[in-house]
Amino acid sequence: VCVRVSLSDSWEIIEGLKGNPGNIQEPEKQEGFLLKRRKWPMKGWHKRYFLLEKGILKYSKCRADLRKGKLHGCIDVGLSVMSIKKKTKAIDLDANNNIYHLKEVKSQELFDDWVSKLRHHRVFRQNEIAMYPHERHLFHPSHLSPNLNDSMRQVHFSSDRDMSLYRLALTFSNSRLSPSLIHVPHCSLSDLKDCESYLLELNLLLKSMEVLHRTSSAPAISPPSSAGHGPQDRLWLGELGVFERERVCGACDVFHNTARVNLISGDCLYTKHDMGTDLKLCCQSTSPTNQGLPDGSRQLVHQASNESMSEFFDAQEYQLTSSSSENEASDDDSYISDVSDSVSMDTGYSNEGGSERHDSGMPCGCSGGSGVQVACRRTTLPSPQPSSSSVSLWNILKNNIGKDLSKVAMPVHLNEPLNTLQRLCEEVEYSELLDTANHTQDPYQRMVYVATFAVSAYASSYHRAGSKPFNPVLGETYECDRPDKGFRFIAEQVSHHPPVSACHCDSHNFTFWQDVQWKNKFWGKSMEIVPMGTTHVTLPGFGDHYEWNKVTSCIHNILSGQRWIEHYGEMSIKNTSSDACQCTVTFVKAKSWSSTVNKIEGVVTDSGGRVIHSFFGKWHEGVYQGDTPSAICIWRANPMPVDQDQYYGFTQFGVELNELDAALKPFLPPTDTRFRLDQRCLEEGNIEGAEEQKQRIELLQRERRKVLEENNMTHKPRFFKKSKDDTWLSSNTYWEQRKDPGFSSREDFPVLW
Repeated sequence: VCVRVSLSDSWEIIEGLKGNPGNIQEPEKQEGFLLKRRKWPMKGWHKRYFLLEKGILKYSKCRADLRKGKLHGCIDVGLSVMSIKKKTKAIDLDANNNIYHLKEVKSQELFDDWVSKLRHHRVFRQNEIAMYPHERHLFHPSHLSPNLNDSMRQVHFSSDRDMSLYRLALTFSNSRLSPSLIHVPHCSLSDLKDCESYLLELNLLLKSMEVLHRTSSAPAISPPSSAGHGPQDRLWLGELGVFERERVCGACDVFHNTARVNLISGDCLYTKHDMGTDLKLCCQSTSPTNQGLPDGSRQLVHQASNESMSEFFDAQEYQLTSSSSENEASDDDSYISDVSDSVSMDTGYSNEGGSERHDSGMPCGCSGGSGVQVACRRTTLPSPQPSSSSVSLWNILKNNIGKDLSKVAMPVHLNEPLNTLQRLCEEVEYSELLDTANHTQDPYQRMVYVATFAVSAYASSYHRAGSKPFNPVLGETYECDRPDKGFRFIAEQVSHHPPVSACHCDSHNFTFWQDVQWKNKFWGKSMEIVPMGTTHVTLPGFGDHYEWNKVTSCIHNILSGQRWIEHYGEMSIKNTSSDACQCTVTFVKAKSWSSTVNKIEGVVTDSGGRVIHSFFGKWHEGVYQGDTPSAICIWRANPMPVDQDQYYGFTQFGVELNELDAALKPFLPPTDTRFRLDQRCLEEGNIEGAEEQKQRIELLQRERRKVLEENNMTHKPRFFKKSKDDTWLSSNTYWEQRKDPGFSSREDFPVLW
């Protein structure tokens, strides 16, 4: 049957400026009410009054608020990816940090009018940015100075000197510097150019600080080279901790004010010579090698990311957690990182020792629970991550705006040498939190440990926004037997359409299981991932059965810029065996110019709603219980391996997951992920071989599916079964079959690769 799909049923991406910039007439203003999707955690749509002027879209509750300057938000249309869906009269604007979903439901005529105006304003704004590229980075559209921008368009500069002076005025537009700066006397053109270079460098430095506040996964940042500056003068902000960053901000603020005062007074001699010296001193005084940091803060210093990381993470595979609906204007919440790291042996604990922990439980060569000799585990991957600069993501994704990417084929360059089943195993890296919970008498404190374990599952995603895990094929399995950690883990891909992964983990102190599938959409610059399914944990010591949901994830800057990951939403944890207490954990959505990035807040309440315990922290760093500054560290993420930025951002636990030990190999079923050839080739740095094997494995899966359909058969998972409530549970047969008669003696396994 041939089905004709109307173009109005799909998303259409709006093209931008073509050709060289030139003189484009300013388009007419457009204003009126539109529906806007409400910000998280609220659902649905509400009506907002929008004003589109000079390529900037502002909105408020009503026209009166807009005229009074009471803005709820401001969007630079020129810097956004715009897509429309005619059938539903929907308009999506994907800005750098947020996705704005708009609708005009009254009439098709009004919708077409808004789309037309947005097209014109977007091209106009892009032309403006192309003509004055420096100004794009120096101010936000919501803080534009009308006088400065109007004068830039209207004034015909009589000399390069006047242009330089105007650029200096624009540089300090946020400081309300008057355009009358062009009358500064006794300044040569070369002096002014040097001033402009230094001030531009400072502004880019301050802009980099904004990025660091928004995402501490930003790379080491070095300002553009200018006269008198060498590589030794670069300030590596990515390596700075909380206290060092405060010192950077203070030094930059002093430098900024001094330079501004001297510029206004016309002292260009100071500006040319001393400005460069002061900027050098600012950088040197805030060197990351500074030894004045308190010991407690050193553990929370952020790692620098590698700028050559892979170009894309496909959200379909696994939650790298975050959101894309925008934050409207709200007060900034300050985050206090310098809490006490004192640890009580009774109520708190830390993971000091980091990567050495994998050998601390049992010595090398000791026998695991399955009778297999456990060798010393590897500490690095066989080959570093290859460059993906040759992959054009836009060509792959431009026709998939607003669509689910689970069926979109991606080149192997974008993968990491782990798959989704192994990613699920990474969630139990900090299983010792559940061990502690099973030996804690207080039910409220037990809930704190369980909630912290749920938060720790996201820690491994912090450095992983640059690549995606492999998709498991139907019937693929993975086991992880870790006697040093006291657990045995199995996972299986139980469904292909929709893709569902199920896992089960046994320990003397807990049982952990879940089945997960993901819905995802690409919005032009961001990837939104919504996981579905429930996570379960039981503690045999008290008969507790805990359940919780996963939060939404978003990966920002998919196509360009520093890619970063965000987790947002509300996680509700309940004990189905008792209503004595419950817990709510909020993954706070990041706000620009604030330190709320990666922040979590949680409360444990009794049956009457009274708060018994509170905790806070950052999902990639640690969790603290109580109030600052006397809060106790409940959990801290393990230190990252050396050169982790060159090895996909894997944790030490992640490095070990795909290792195929010679002693273990005979005991694994042929469907185990470790035998997957495309993943193994990528791990060894053989990109061509990985791509060839990936296509071959995908072809085998399609052929198996075709055979099942022709024979009117359905796939039956080997080690999991479906329960009455449509969840997947372990059939408790894996370890029995593994022991007797062993998987090597069975011949009924499908040929997956």
